[in-house]
Amino acid sequence: MNPRSLALTLLALTLAGSSLRAEEGMWTFDNLPSKKISEKYGWAPDQAWLDHVRLSSLRFPGGSGSFVSKDGLVLTNHHVGRGWIQRVSSKEADYVKNGFAAASREQEIKVPGLELMTLMAMDNITDRLAKTVKAGTPEKQALKLRETEIEKIKKEMQEKSGLTCEHVTLYQGGEHWIYSYKKHTDVRLVFAPEQQIAFFGGDPDNFTFPRHNLDFSLFRVYENGKPYAPSHFLKWTGTGLKAGDLTFVTGHPGRTNRQDTLAQMLYSRDFAIPMRLKAMERRKAAMVEYAKTSPEAARQVNTQIFGIENSIKATTGYWSGLKDKEAMARIEAAEKDLRAKVAKDPKLTAAAGQSWAKIEQATQVAKGLAKETLNVGTANSTLLAQALTLVRIADEEALPSEKRLPEYSDANLKTAKARLGIPAPFYKEQEIFMFTKGLEDAARELGAQHPYVKAMLGGKAAAEVAKAAVEGSKLSDPEARKALLAGGKKAIAESQDPMIALAKKLDPMTRSLRKKAEEQVQSVITEHGTRLAKARFAAYGKNTYPDATFTLRLSYGAVAEYKGNGTLIQPFTTFGGLFDRYDGWGGNAAKAHEGAWTLPQRWVDKRGELNPSLPFNFAHKVDIIGGNSGSPVIDKKGELVGLIFDGNIESLPGNYFYDEAVNRGVSVDARAIVHALDKVYGATGLVAELTGK
Repeated sequence: MNPRSLALTLLALTLAGSSLRAEEGMWTFDNLPSKKISEKYGWAPDQAWLDHVRLSSLRFPGGSGSFVSKDGLVLTNHHVGRGWIQRVSSKEADYVKNGFAAASREQEIKVPGLELMTLMAMDNITDRLAKTVKAGTPEKQALKLRETEIEKIKKEMQEKSGLTCEHVTLYQGGEHWIYSYKKHTDVRLVFAPEQQIAFFGGDPDNFTFPRHNLDFSLFRVYENGKPYAPSHFLKWTGTGLKAGDLTFVTGHPGRTNRQDTLAQMLYSRDFAIPMRLKAMERRKAAMVEYAKTSPEAARQVNTQIFGIENSIKATTGYWSGLKDKEAMARIEAAEKDLRAKVAKDPKLTAAAGQSWAKIEQATQVAKGLAKETLNVGTANSTLLAQALTLVRIADEEALPSEKRLPEYSDANLKTAKARLGIPAPFYKEQEIFMFTKGLEDAARELGAQHPYVKAMLGGKAAAEVAKAAVEGSKLSDPEARKALLAGGKKAIAESQDPMIALAKKLDPMTRSLRKKAEEQVQSVITEHGTRLAKARFAAYGKNTYPDATFTLRLSYGAVAEYKGNGTLIQPFTTFGGLFDRYDGWGGNAAKAHEGAWTLPQRWVDKRGELNPSLPFNFAHKVDIIGGNSGSPVIDKKGELVGLIFDGNIESLPGNYFYDEAVNRGVSVDARAIVHALDKVYGATGLVAELTGK
């Protein structure tokens, strides 16, 4: 064997299931590597521990959280709660910028539309689905058969349990599960620090370490008008962490692509990610331009700008992993190793031998659809998105459940309707501005002769169309949306609302694009991803973890330093370090990077009362990705010791591969939260509730 072949063979072992790196993995609760944890740390969770932390964990929209008191108090990040804090803010009361503290439970603010989920049960339906699709079934037919059976199973389980059931695909289709959730719909804001301390360092410090962010917020779940009493909640640590201590993270990592084929990764690297980044940059530019029109406009969109800046930086980090030649060589070697094992087994060859080529062909089809898929849509308009949902519900509801789009099946229709009735702040000027920019972008990307551009603009200027549609629509009023829902197909057909008129033009176009994507791309990748997953199980066993799917996972690892900037990066930062960074940038008089390292005045005033050596943030060897934000950090006793809010910049390539040497989660220390609540905010009642003292 020549040296290069030997090197690639050795590299392949790094991705084989039998030799996962020590702290690698976003593990499902049914397949935790207990033996490996025990061998390294001398202890591993038992079933009671796992049940406790699972039932204490919560899923937020786009993030994670946990119950932290017997009275339904919920902990998450400020940046996870930020959009919801914005929703209950106003021009007169900007809780994002200035913070919020409820002096009593009567002052806790109900957040319209915020729903939290507790995972109550997990059921493997892989075998049942396998019986639904016979070998040799054409790909697009197989996809439809699976979808129909999945919706049937979800409906059965929801009716039996009263829980909200979701289909979960693991191992690229190697396994199918139903996860059943208890949904909490009465959620109230309890506490939020000022944006400037929650996001100290701003975008320049984002995804870096050392950090000094008090990135937390507190909500409370209510049920029947009273604080909810969860069956499990995480007790606050009485001891805290030290370097080398083992930590666990339970949260909802959004998406990883570590089991993608090499062809899929190259498609992402060379085509999909660059296109996505350009679209995000355009959207950011539009929001920044709108923010400059007035202070109130800036308040309205600052949270959106924060979100898109975060997404741009994260996506750029993911992209960097695909540009890493050594990492891509490891991935290529791992794929060659699996291909070789498939080639040696006639059964595997018959099932999966052509799957890599089929998936590569599907990525080429995806390239041809990408520009339209990205630009034929609701063009930044909230009202048009609502109108499209109304039009679709009217059409889909008339069909049998199994023939509807999955999001409008019997199992999902109630939720889809309920969302349309939720009140939310509406800013007409912002809607007109962003809709105009969205239409202009689509026209520029697709060309004036594209059917979508013709249908939306009708030969008029984008600004004229947007202004007329927004000012003429009544859909910003939830009662108007409810009336159209109640009136059904007849009400939609008779509606003179200009947004409904645009939605009727848009609907057939988006359905056609969706059908092409499902039949020519999704069905192929789903079918052959499943075949490769089964081949991987046959070759390596199931001693590995699936890609992230925004479902509950457990990661673990020790508080640890790492190499960076030519030195060792410390595992902890402190309150003293926060003020050192503040002083080093010139204090509150400084304007560098839009005052990224300034502090709320109350922090400056209370400086002398704070313990400078107390830990503030820490870094630990946990395998996380976006969606883990707000995840509780838990010790062996099952107590809360921290709160994930970020990963370091080196962790971002973890979308595609894990690097034990430098991948680090970044968390708020639990001690910092209670110290700040006590000394800076005087929130002694919350401190007592959290600590049980």
